[in-house]
Amino acid sequence: MAARLVEDALVLLVGRVVGNEDVGCLLASNPLVLLALLVAAGSAIGALTFKRFALGPAAVLFLALAVSAYDERLKLPAVVGQFGLVLFAYAIGVSAGPSFFTALRTGGRVLTTVLALLVGGAAITLGVGHLLGLSGPVLSGVYAGSLTNTPALAASLAQLKSELPIVGYSVTYLGGVLGMMLAAFLASRTTAPADVPEKTAPPPKLERATVRIERDSLPTIDELTARYGGHVKFSRLMVGDEPGHPGHLDLPMGDYAPQRGDILTVVGEGPIVVDVIADLGHRSTVRLVADRSALDYRRIAVSNRTIAGRHLGDLDLPGQYGVTATRVRRGDVDLLATDDLVLALGDRMRIVGPPDRIADTAELLGDSEREATDINPVGLFLGIALGLLVGLITVPLPGGGAVSLGIAGGPLLVGLIVGRLHRTGPVLWSLPYSVSATLSQLGMLMFLAYAGSNAGAAFVKALTGDYGLKLLLLGAVVTVLVGFGLLLTRRLSRTYGATLAGVMSGTQTQPAVLAYSNDITHADPRVNLGYALVYPVAMIVKVVVGPLLGRF
Repeated sequence: MAARLVEDALVLLVGRVVGNEDVGCLLASNPLVLLALLVAAGSAIGALTFKRFALGPAAVLFLALAVSAYDERLKLPAVVGQFGLVLFAYAIGVSAGPSFFTALRTGGRVLTTVLALLVGGAAITLGVGHLLGLSGPVLSGVYAGSLTNTPALAASLAQLKSELPIVGYSVTYLGGVLGMMLAAFLASRTTAPADVPEKTAPPPKLERATVRIERDSLPTIDELTARYGGHVKFSRLMVGDEPGHPGHLDLPMGDYAPQRGDILTVVGEGPIVVDVIADLGHRSTVRLVADRSALDYRRIAVSNRTIAGRHLGDLDLPGQYGVTATRVRRGDVDLLATDDLVLALGDRMRIVGPPDRIADTAELLGDSEREATDINPVGLFLGIALGLLVGLITVPLPGGGAVSLGIAGGPLLVGLIVGRLHRTGPVLWSLPYSVSATLSQLGMLMFLAYAGSNAGAAFVKALTGDYGLKLLLLGAVVTVLVGFGLLLTRRLSRTYGATLAGVMSGTQTQPAVLAYSNDITHADPRVNLGYALVYPVAMIVKVVVGPLLGRF
């Protein structure tokens, strides 16, 4: 009976869609229904692949463009796009914050390259545009559209007191998205040469190995750890293992100096583990991990809010609880459990120690999956509010007008700062990895649906106008210059692979390109890092330069 009702409802709905004009009225008067359908259908289309190429979440944007071009009434309210953009920008900032400021110290090459290409794009827009007979206000829209920057369009409209920028923006926007997506796809396939710093390479996978000690007069465990820069952990120790005299299993404490015949379990990045084995003895076939009677191991979720945001070393797990942490799984990545690692809600820590002490450690860390995925509403919405306030700050420009970070740049900047701080007194800023990923994806999908639904009609009108073809060609030239310029100068900027794809997304200041880059790299964390690194600079340059083009 229930199945029949569902079938009848579907038949009725399909019938209305294909033959009843009231469907448009229904969707226009119910924007939440329209939003849900656009996101659902667009995501389904984005999942389709053609020779390993798929649009991913960007398909939501293109579907919304098509729907709104077909029926001008099908527009989502501005608050949908605004809220989605705020969620997206803030979540990206918080997740990238811990790594952003470290990357910033070494990101001069990247930022200089991005700045040069954006200025070069403006020069090309102006020069070629005048040769094609296009006016300054239209060119300001071409620059904003080919680089998909709505704030630059808004600044041009406000300062130039003209609607002409919309023409250039509408025609070139779609090409700007598709062109940079293609460039990001090619970027993700590049690999860094051997002489490029490791930051552009994927983080090496952690390995575990057992080594039999064949050296005399070795330093202590703490001294050995320091010898390898803190990039190894020693998790198990078999003392005095000799034929006929089996040793006993214990934790390798920091003040213990390994002796000839001991067996150690070492955890670290593959190349470093190989070096440790070569320095201390040889690889052993004994599997200390198989004996769980004296030492057990367990993954424990970090859900205690008083622990989140603190360094792992501050907990002094070996001294206070008689256990050691070897790895911390964050998202899909295993991190070595070093003392300087800052813990985040949702981390899953691998603990090795006596079974009864592991239980005590679980109580300390919380070990609650529900609490570990809490959105932390106080820190989340306080951070968003601060970001929106920062985005309202305006800086006057020479010749009139002003520039501000807006509802995207403000939350992103604040997110980067509080993400780096982790916590301020009782306020926890950090978000669990799963929460941050969910919020950024949800916000991005909402924004894409909104942007597409409000640009379809203008796109068709401008495309069929007198300057449609000229605008398309000029926009393509600008997008290619910036996007493929980043690709061709990758050795100069020393940026490759997922990092380069993220830099392209940030240079374009385009959530759709970022979503696509994350999709094709399987959410490589370097994508968001590259995006956050260049986004503020790219945003400011476009907002300043765009209106200036309209005055020539």
